[in-house]
Amino acid sequence: MNWLAYEHYSYAALAVLGTLAAVWLVHWLAHHGMLAGRLERFRGVAPPFLNVNAMLFGLTLAFIANDTWSARDRAMDAVLREADNLRSLLVLAEVLPAQQQAALTGAVRDYGTQVAAEFGALRTREVAPGASVAADAMLRLVAGPGLAQAAGDVLQAEMLRKVMVLRDDRDLRVSLSRTHLNPLKWLGMAALGFLTILSIAVVHLETPRAGMLAIALFALAAAPSAAIVLVQGNPFQQPAAISAEAIVEAVR
Repeated sequence: MNWLAYEHYSYAALAVLGTLAAVWLVHWLAHHGMLAGRLERFRGVAPPFLNVNAMLFGLTLAFIANDTWSARDRAMDAVLREADNLRSLLVLAEVLPAQQQAALTGAVRDYGTQVAAEFGALRTREVAPGASVAADAMLRLVAGPGLAQAAGDVLQAEMLRKVMVLRDDRDLRVSLSRTHLNPLKWLGMAALGFLTILSIAVVHLETPRAGMLAIALFALAAAPSAAIVLVQGNPFQQPAAISAEAIVEAVR
């Protein structure tokens, strides 16, 4: 198994465990560790100071989440375009003579079947060789002189355009399935989260219990949110994996 393909889950677990560790460490240092006495001089930090780091943390998480869900939307759009173009090729094939119609219909359905089966490989950032072979075979058939004579220049050009769009959409899906996490983005967000925890602790130096509650509430909001975004890094993995059902229905 390609464990690197599931790095999103590892980072999600790290985000949750790291947040818990940061909460314990900050609370211990602020009220029980060697720094507890030295921090007395910093009492009186105004509560509105929390808004600065918290707002930056929230914006950073929102930007990263937008990138993640945008990639999923692009992958879903690619699947729907593929299904529509496969269905269109089957409809256009109906105007061809029987021999060319059977050949094109078979090539389109073979490609759709191979591509639908490839979704399992996309979960592990791999590709199915059969899909590439079927794509090349369909392109050779549509671009061949036999279909040109049977369909005419206009219809052949439209079929070629749809075949090329199919290939582009497949390449897009493959590239989105192989996207790795940007460590700098997540490191920046982790730093802002840690600074927010520190800010909460400093503001509540005089009320340790209230400070612990405030830090815990922030951790309960931040850690699961980050984990939800992280586990959706590959749009073809669970818990919200994109299905090939639209492609299957198009060539059924």
